[in-house]
Amino acid sequence: MDSDEFIRLVSQRAHVPEEQARELTRATMLTLAERITGGEARHLAGVLPAEIAPPLVPPEDVAQKLGVAEFVRRVSERAGVDETVARRGVAAVFMTLGEAVPGTEFQDVMSQLPNEFQNI
Repeated sequence: MDSDEFIRLVSQRAHVPEEQARELTRATMLTLAERITGGEARHLAGVLPAEIAPPLVPPEDVAQKLGVAEFVRRVSERAGVDETVARRGVAAVFMTLGEAVPGTEFQDVMSQLPNEFQNI
C-alpha cells in the first residue's frame, strides 16, 4: 500500500478531508512512536511507505505509559483537531495500519498497547 492510498483510506474511515487525514496520520504515528518500544517503532517504520514512517523513529527506546485518553489527547493537540475527530482518526489509522503492515507486525505493535486500544 502506498502513502496516497493509506491517506485516502484514513480520510474515508475518519470522515475527514485528505489533508486532515494526513495530519491525523502524522500525529498518530508520532504518538504511537512514544508509546511503543524504539525497536518496534523502527521495525514498523521499515515496512511502511517512507511518507508515513518518518514520525515513527522515536527519540528514545523506552515506551511511555499512555492510556487511550492521553493518546487521543496528544493526537488531538498535534493534529489541531478536537478529541472526537482525533479518536476517529486514531481508529482509522490503526485500521489502515492493520491492512498495510505485512504478517504479524501490526499484532506485535498492538501487543505493546493496553487492551483498551483494541476498542478505539
